[in-house]
Amino acid sequence: MSNARDLSTTKPLVSGTAQATTSGTSKDFTGIPSWAKRITVMLSGVSTNGTSQPVIQIGTSAGITTTGYSTNTTSITSGANLTTAYTNGWQFYSSLASNNVSANLVLTLIDPATNLWTASGLFQVNIPGIILMAGTKALPGTLDRLRLTTTGGTDTFDAGSVNILYE
Repeated sequence: MSNARDLSTTKPLVSGTAQATTSGTSKDFTGIPSWAKRITVMLSGVSTNGTSQPVIQIGTSAGITTTGYSTNTTSITSGANLTTAYTNGWQFYSSLASNNVSANLVLTLIDPATNLWTASGLFQVNIPGIILMAGTKALPGTLDRLRLTTTGGTDTFDAGSVNILYE
């Protein structure tokens, strides 16, 4: 029995282009190839000018899907722990304008037949505290785009950057 991998079918680890999160209300990554089975979203010092929470949403060629997510987020701080469920995306608790969020969120395709994706992540926020997030979302087609925005989509980004890796 051989442990050798067939490199002819191995897909590369591809980095997107980092986007500054210093303006605008959303940051989109489009053109994600159909062969991508895992996507890592990386945030570094992301903040907004308001209190809306950051949210990651995925979509198909028809557009970004904004409903039907199953997400549980737990905020762990020195004061208290809080768990919240969300359906508008993979949302993480960071409701102060002064918060800077750094994180890795890993999305994994569980079932290509139903386009079912899972997400899990660990986020560091400067309150001090950490945030744990996990959830699922089935898409009506093949994932080819991802968006970082905020609940309501009106708060403007004012610091940090975001990028993705896919494989």
